[in-house]
Amino acid sequence: MPEPDRAADHAADHAKDAGDGTADRDTDLERRRKRALFLRELNEAKELRDRVQPRRARVARMRQQMRMRTFRW
Repeated sequence: MPEPDRAADHAADHAKDAGDGTADRDTDLERRRKRALFLRELNEAKELRDRVQPRRARVARMRQQMRMRTFRW
């Protein structure tokens, strides 16, 4: 039984060969899936960094708060 990712890749390749509009939708779905995975991993990395370096994280939060206070609309 093929893995789900391989099956999705095969379906996307078949849709590209077919020449219909499903190829664009498949590539868009794949792009969104990869982006969501990247953002999840990025957030995990930031949380880990904050736990490992609490002083640096606190300073970064203070800087961000200062930036938001001085931001002009």
